[in-house]
Amino acid sequence: MAARLNPAPFGPEILDLRRLSARDMEPILAEEIASWQQELSWDFSKSADLVRRFVDLRALNGFALLEDGEISGYLYYVLEDHKGLIGDLYVREGWRTPERERSLLAPALEAIVACPSVSRIESQLMMMGQITVRALPRPEWVSSFGRNFMRLDLSRASLGEARVRRQIYIEKWSDHYHDAGAQVIAEAYTGHIDSRINDQYRTAIGARKFLYNIVQYPGCGTFYRPASFAAFDAATGRMCGISLASLVATESGHITQICVSPGARGTGAGYALLRQSILTMRQMGCRTVSLTVTASNHDAIRLYERVGFEVIRRFSAFVWEGF
Repeated sequence: MAARLNPAPFGPEILDLRRLSARDMEPILAEEIASWQQELSWDFSKSADLVRRFVDLRALNGFALLEDGEISGYLYYVLEDHKGLIGDLYVREGWRTPERERSLLAPALEAIVACPSVSRIESQLMMMGQITVRALPRPEWVSSFGRNFMRLDLSRASLGEARVRRQIYIEKWSDHYHDAGAQVIAEAYTGHIDSRINDQYRTAIGARKFLYNIVQYPGCGTFYRPASFAAFDAATGRMCGISLASLVATESGHITQICVSPGARGTGAGYALLRQSILTMRQMGCRTVSLTVTASNHDAIRLYERVGFEVIRRFSAFVWEGF
C-alpha cells in the first residue's frame, strides 16, 4: 500500500494487512512496544520487528483498522496444521473498545474457518480488553479461560530452602532434553485445564513443537538457557520436571514453562525447580520475574503467591472449535 492512507468516510475501514507496509504500521507498533514495557516490563520490540518484516513481505495474515488516516488496531494470525493461532490483537488506547476488537476478530475467524484443514482456533491475547464471550464473534463455538499475568519483585522474593520429599537431582537444561521434556509436559497436562487452552500439551509430539517454539521464537521472550532446568528422579534417572526461562527485557525474566510429572506432584519438586530458575535470574541481574497461569489453577497460584508473585494483569484465553 502507498505510504499515504486515506480515511474511511464512515467508521473504521477494515484492511487486509497485506495491503500495508511496515511504515504504515510504525505508529501503532511504537505504542504497543511502550504499552508492553509500561504495563508488563516486557520488551516487545523483537516481536514488533517480526511484524514489520512479514508485513513488508506481504506474508502476514490478518487485518487492520483504518481511522482518520491512521491504523488504530491490528490483528494477525497463523495457520499451523489443523488449527489457527491468533498471534496478536492490539487496538490503540484512544480507540480501544470491545466493538473495535470484535471488528478485527470477526474477519479473522471467518478467514480461518474457511480453511478446510482447520478445526480449532486458539488465542491468548494479553493486551486485549475484557471483552465478554457474548460480544465475541461466533460465541456458540467459543470457550473462555481466565488467565493471570503474575510478576515477582526479586527484592521481595520469599525463597526458602527447597525440601523435596523425593530424591531428585536438578540439571541445567540441554538441547538433548527436548524429547524427555516433551514427554513430561504431555504427562503433566493430561486431563489438565491447560490442555484445553493449548492442544500441544496433549501429546509428546505437540509438546515437542511447543518446546521448539519457546527456544526459537521471541513470543515468550528470548530463551534463557542458564536459568532453565530439568529435574530427574534419582532412583530411575527419568526426567520428572522442567522449569524453562526467558528474558523479556534487560532486567526482566519470565518462566515460560514449569511442570512436573504426576508422580512428582506434591513432593516439592516444582518449587525446587522454580526456586532454582528465580535464583539464577536474580544472580544474573534480573529485577523481576513474571509468568502466566490459568486462574482456576489454584494450587499453582498459591505456590506463586507464597513466593511473592502478584497478579499484574488478568486476560482471557479463547478457543473456538466445533465449527
